[in-house]
Amino acid sequence: MKVNSLSWVIGGAQGSGVDSAANIFSRACAVGGLHVFGKREYYSNIKGEHSYFTVRVGERRIRSPVDEINVLVSFDAETVFRHFDEVTPKGAIIYDSDASATKLNEVPTIDDYAAARIQSTLEKAGLELTVQGALEYARKQGVTLYPLPYFELLEDFAKKMGDPSLSKLARMTNVMALAASMALLEFDSEILAKGIKHIFHVKPRVGELNVKAASHIYEYAKEKFVRDGFDYRLTTKLPEPGIIAVQGSQASALGKMVAGCRFQTYYPITPASDDSEFLESNEILELYDSGKKGSTVVVQTEDEIAAITMAIGGALTGARSATATSGPGFSLMAEAMGWAGINEVPVVVSLYQRAGPSTGLPTRHEQGDLQFAIHAGHGEFPRIVLASGDIEESFYDTVKAFNFAEKYQLPVIHMLDKAIANSITTCPVYDPARVRIERGANVTKITDAEKGAAGNYLRFRLSDNPISPRIPIGTEGAIFWNTGDEHTEEGHITEDPEVRTKMVEKRMNKLEVALKEIPDEDKALMYGDRGAEIAIIAWGSTKGVVLDAMQKLEEEDGIKCKFIQLRLLNPFPTDLVKSMIGNAKVVDIEMNYTSQLGALIREHTGIEPSYFVVKYNGRPMSLGEVYNAVKRISSGKAPRRQVLRNGT
Repeated sequence: MKVNSLSWVIGGAQGSGVDSAANIFSRACAVGGLHVFGKREYYSNIKGEHSYFTVRVGERRIRSPVDEINVLVSFDAETVFRHFDEVTPKGAIIYDSDASATKLNEVPTIDDYAAARIQSTLEKAGLELTVQGALEYARKQGVTLYPLPYFELLEDFAKKMGDPSLSKLARMTNVMALAASMALLEFDSEILAKGIKHIFHVKPRVGELNVKAASHIYEYAKEKFVRDGFDYRLTTKLPEPGIIAVQGSQASALGKMVAGCRFQTYYPITPASDDSEFLESNEILELYDSGKKGSTVVVQTEDEIAAITMAIGGALTGARSATATSGPGFSLMAEAMGWAGINEVPVVVSLYQRAGPSTGLPTRHEQGDLQFAIHAGHGEFPRIVLASGDIEESFYDTVKAFNFAEKYQLPVIHMLDKAIANSITTCPVYDPARVRIERGANVTKITDAEKGAAGNYLRFRLSDNPISPRIPIGTEGAIFWNTGDEHTEEGHITEDPEVRTKMVEKRMNKLEVALKEIPDEDKALMYGDRGAEIAIIAWGSTKGVVLDAMQKLEEEDGIKCKFIQLRLLNPFPTDLVKSMIGNAKVVDIEMNYTSQLGALIREHTGIEPSYFVVKYNGRPMSLGEVYNAVKRISSGKAPRRQVLRNGT
């Protein structure tokens, strides 16, 4: 079947290899010349709860998830129960034949709400509350079922390899299930082997064993699986030049390497930790003689307060410094952010949003921290807030975040989120020619003209330019003071009202300079028909689903929209946004309850959004949800506020 994209989902208990299988699938498809977009959904425990990974594959770029499943690959009962009614007609379910008799009440990790939904669906269809009942429901919807006797196949493989211990490696069922689905899709087995070897490249012996296991199951599935009613195929081709597959948690970390980040701190927190751990694995500067070389010191601190203050200390020495955190950790950083603000310290905070408040949904997606990022900390001090819309942008924006921090000598909050961090996509290879390093007014030696009457360095010099040259602490002859109090040009504590007024204005005027100097493409981007009557406004990771929905609306319904992606959220680019909106009716789409971007637009432009499309259940917006919401708006039959609710 020739389709624009295929939706492939693999699920199992957390810790059973779901992620590895999905990453192999994604990597193999990319090597096979196909575009991929994948998202990972998982619970906040370490092992046991249900985890699943959705990957869309197609011949053109894909930027968003869908609700429908074309191929469901499971190796436990819970995956079948959770997803059986999401598989499309002419789709397929690969399942563990030994789990068919499992009853719904025998799966303790299915919560009462999910169990009630599943029970209602099966009882209405007159089916028993077992895996077999769920499979029968799917079969009646036109889904083809493919049983796999995992335990028996493991034993057969162990005998073939002459190693009985292999029969106990239940974790290998992830690769077995993957291989069976690839055989069903008639995917090139040699390219699949390349994908397996890539994922296990640090463990070549394990990789080779998994390649052999995959080959064994691939041949079994080719022989046993009948394609009656199932007609999907994944046909490989030569990869497009300059296209790579990248995981979201790697993109910003790679940007930090290129930007020249020399010091990163963190306290472990989902979903931000992967950023620091990738740096630790690939670019860490070893403090002891181990034969390894790198350029970044990465420190895991005792808490988030230590993380931000150590990063500030690193920046004071002249090293490009950053910390990475999520909502609860960022809350603890607010006071130190103010210290960086009053001392004009260029520090970068990578803020990976998740669903709050408090612990909230630690492993789920939301965009609830926008207003907090703009206003965090007591008192008034300047900060730049920059939001990336996808994995590709997050790489380049990371470099820009460091540039902005040093040019304007202030904290920069780089807004990312769980949807970006826990996704994988194909995108153009990062282009070094697009990267510029700008360190701003940074000096290493001082002259007498830069000293005050007492011979000390005027670090906070008052002049027509609010950005006074900074110098690394410890520089010979450069004596100045840093304090959390208001200060003089040298940094001495003062409560003089005239000095106070001038220092506040000095700091805050940096935002006016930044707004003039930052290019428009870093403030906001517009896609689609400039003259369209509907202007969708969104920020962050909703970019991909909005673009895909716009494309679908135009191709299938002839509905044209324009999309304004807000990137610079503080200082707010009022004039640019007003010119982009024009006379169109504004549709605000975002992942929070209060429509925080809509409030920001109203505050700065005076324009009230006509419609709001929001979601806050922890699952990202799907293509179908946004497509249907905007289509209803276009028809004039939509309520002013639509709440999207899909997700498993």
